[in-house]
Amino acid sequence: MPFDHARRALPPASATATAPIARLRRNIGPAALAMALLMAACGGGHGDAQAQPVSSAAACAALPSKAGLAATTLVASYVEAGTKRPGGAATGAFLPGHCVVTGSIHPRVGVDGKNYAIGFQLSLPDQWNGRFLFIGGGGNDGILRDTSLSSSISGGTPSPLGQGFAVVSTDAGHSGTSASFGADPQARIDHAYNSYDKTAVASKSLISALYGRKPDRSYFSGCSGGGRQAMMFSQRFPDYFDGITAGAPAMRVSSGATVAAMWNTIQFTAIAPQDAGGKRILSKALSNSDLKLVANAVNATCDAADGVVDGLAQNFSACKAFDPATLQCSGEKTDSCLSSAQVGALKKVFAGPRNSAGTALYTGQPWDAGLGAPGWRSWTLGNSSTATPDARYVTLMVDALINEFFTPPDLTFNPLTFNFDTDPSRMAAYSAIYDTYADDKLAAYQQRGGKLLFIHGMSDPIFSAFDTIDYYERLAANNGGVAATQGFARAFMVPGMNHCSGGPATDNFDSVQAMVDWVEKGIAPDSIIAKALPSSTDFPHRTRPLCAYPKFARYKGSGSVEEASSFVCAAE
Repeated sequence: MPFDHARRALPPASATATAPIARLRRNIGPAALAMALLMAACGGGHGDAQAQPVSSAAACAALPSKAGLAATTLVASYVEAGTKRPGGAATGAFLPGHCVVTGSIHPRVGVDGKNYAIGFQLSLPDQWNGRFLFIGGGGNDGILRDTSLSSSISGGTPSPLGQGFAVVSTDAGHSGTSASFGADPQARIDHAYNSYDKTAVASKSLISALYGRKPDRSYFSGCSGGGRQAMMFSQRFPDYFDGITAGAPAMRVSSGATVAAMWNTIQFTAIAPQDAGGKRILSKALSNSDLKLVANAVNATCDAADGVVDGLAQNFSACKAFDPATLQCSGEKTDSCLSSAQVGALKKVFAGPRNSAGTALYTGQPWDAGLGAPGWRSWTLGNSSTATPDARYVTLMVDALINEFFTPPDLTFNPLTFNFDTDPSRMAAYSAIYDTYADDKLAAYQQRGGKLLFIHGMSDPIFSAFDTIDYYERLAANNGGVAATQGFARAFMVPGMNHCSGGPATDNFDSVQAMVDWVEKGIAPDSIIAKALPSSTDFPHRTRPLCAYPKFARYKGSGSVEEASSFVCAAE
């Protein structure tokens, strides 16, 4: 799903690592050839990050034996150019030749009797551009992300591997997407931070072993749990990456967002209709037409505040004025109004969780039209027609809560009995090593010259965009204000977008290229051009500038409302 402006020239699919050497042999003498090869082996002339033809099938096969990584098993396989597309797609450009190294660091047996290791997958292209990209995970991790694809917050980025990046992913120290690994203390530490450290170090060592030099530039990009991992790198290992992109960063997942998920589930379950046995059916607390009614009312309140009524409320601060009470039925419930119970639940959910003393335990959610999209429902209400809920608040967040976030684990815990006065304290011990919201200075990362991008959907139903905005404002307050902070950290809010993607939004953009331009060319992103995919049922082919916070996209007053060129980034 690339943007044309972001495409990079790639070698023909038939090009191999031997082609440049053959050209040298034809055009220069033996002595000059020997010197050229020596310079390539030593990394000569790599400062411009141009493709360096080094790898081959033979070099790939030999890599495990020459890597010299302690307590690590490695398996290497070579993918010939022109035989695979990114993600195994049936159409589109083929990937260049590349070496795929699958590794297991420190294999062991945990206290629970299960086998553990820090698994990783590293793809090394023949035509390396000198760049290293670590793509983050998500959920409970436990899988190796396909390194031929892009980060989950950069759907508009053409395959970084196809562009010449060396790309790695990790399973975070355990196999399988269940959080049951929380029974093992070392697995908890691996998932919090250790696996990412070990994977980054091992990857850079393998890169040096194959190409004869370290990466010119190193990048990290992730969303959700990957956004948390991004922030963890900026704080615990600030010298590892030149550029870090944190999408929907789960900075308070084990001490805030999970509390909110329990709060929201309790509020919605309480108003849900009952089945024949008297059990609540969570998904029916609000119908799709109810959610669409609310979404339309939100837009009616604040869409025009960006200069044009077009279904996208770019000036999201204006949406704070929305009150769902304006939709409350005066009589019997119909599709054109909400019951008083529904209004009450929505108010509590969007205000955020509180304890009995009224103390806020997490930020509330922004009012945004994306709440009418399937991605919002899948997290909050689900689609189960029975009293067995399938909302991700229950299937994913409860799993993480009872196995990992509680110390010690509590496998019999009933989320509908969550005590907002006492249960948050059971999450504090793990939050201390897992959450990343507390360091709001990033002094070491800033000092080493690192760049940081935040990207967050305004209709994210699990990690509130308000939490990222709150963090960014604290960061700015500690670094001389927004203008000064934008020298190393910028935040981009995406109106209408759900969790990492989806919703009535322009949710397709190339944040990887934006970061590369910032790090390598000094071009700080005032805006990132985003588009809706042709398959979008809301705004097919629409483009918009995503603007660096606190600015938003304002209509110029003329031009097509479908074109980004008709909008300018403006302040309130």
